[in-house]
Amino acid sequence: MTQLVLPLETRPALGREDFIVAPGNREAVAFVDAFPDWPAPAAALIGPAGSGKSHLAAAWAVRAGARIVDAAAIDSAALGFDALVVENLDGSTPDATRDAVLFALLERGTALLMTGRALPSQWPATIPDLVSRYRALLTFQLWETDDVLLAAVARKQFSDKQLVVPDAVIEEMVRLVERSPEAIREFVARAD
Repeated sequence: MTQLVLPLETRPALGREDFIVAPGNREAVAFVDAFPDWPAPAAALIGPAGSGKSHLAAAWAVRAGARIVDAAAIDSAALGFDALVVENLDGSTPDATRDAVLFALLERGTALLMTGRALPSQWPATIPDLVSRYRALLTFQLWETDDVLLAAVARKQFSDKQLVVPDAVIEEMVRLVERSPEAIREFVARAD
């Protein structure tokens, strides 16, 4: 018997309507949803891996017409955008070019949403004035997840794969798998 394997690719749903709101991210979501009526043009989303920073930033990028760039890849081309998401600010090595561009964007008042794991005051920079700008950023922390959010993440991950899984299975999975959205995603990816 010949087996036919179809390369069916599933893509995660990363729209704002797909973002799961929970107590640990409610303030960040409310802030992002308030755009363009922000009290300041730039803000930071921080939290552990898998907490939803990139998903929420991507949803904002759609709303704001923003370009998404990793901090390690930022260059002077970023100066041509009116709105920008800069990802992984504490995961890249600072250099003079990157920092000069970031400082210029902040000085100009460009709509910026920056992400990282650590507090902005701990983000590396080569320009002292950029360090002070980081410290002054509005910062929203996406907290560790609870069982309700982990179960919702599991349901969403299975739904992205067009799979319906009974609640009892999801509850058991949440109980046994490492307590992070990233671990839930990896588990669901292997369950295929």
